[in-house]
Amino acid sequence: MNYKHPKSLKNVKNTYCPGCGHGIIHRLFAEIVDELDIRENIIAVAPVGCAVFGYFYWDFDTTEAAHGRPPAVATALKRVMPDKIVTTYQGDGDLAAIGGNELLHTANRGENITIFFVNNSCYGMTGGQMAPTTLLGQKTTTTSTGRTTLDGYPIKVCELLSAIQAVAYIERTSLHSPEHIIKTKKAMKKALQNQIDEKGFSFVEILSMCPTAWKESPINSIKKIENEIQQEFKLGIYKDIL
Repeated sequence: MNYKHPKSLKNVKNTYCPGCGHGIIHRLFAEIVDELDIRENIIAVAPVGCAVFGYFYWDFDTTEAAHGRPPAVATALKRVMPDKIVTTYQGDGDLAAIGGNELLHTANRGENITIFFVNNSCYGMTGGQMAPTTLLGQKTTTTSTGRTTLDGYPIKVCELLSAIQAVAYIERTSLHSPEHIIKTKKAMKKALQNQIDEKGFSFVEILSMCPTAWKESPINSIKKIENEIQQEFKLGIYKDIL
């Protein structure tokens, strides 16, 4: 099989940690942009965190936002330029913690944007601290003996958003096998197509590996998603207005 490099992905060396899922998602995103022929019409909003490095790799328009604020920036871009396809690409610390309020109200307004949410159950860039998505019992740099209920429970963003009337589409996928990577690409493409078709707010959560923060090998990180994380964060479609 001949390798075909996506036009929307820069031909540069990937500097993410070995085994990190971001590189896989970047590739999927670029392939979808090419397949939908929206490279000259898309704007991606990147936040603070590992997700901010997207602009190093995507060969289409991107902009940055303050920590947690990509949904607000995306709302402004879409309202000022409604012909553009506007997305955010966010991690769990950014989206589910400081950005939780921005997310809920953007969803509640039914903004016609697309959000890609990378859930690796920790703050990856800043040292592996506990995030809203950290599992009970999971050890992080701020929960050295494991998260307890005193720290709260893991926040399940898909389930939370599914109760909002204005939301059009919500799905949770994973990267822990080729089969699930294919499903992730399908979900991401549908979420972008929904925006093209003006169906409204679409959201895809992707369970991703973080070997460095988890202090696991890349192989064991994949097993961790399969055996632990997806047991807490159930995969599937949570809402779809079709």
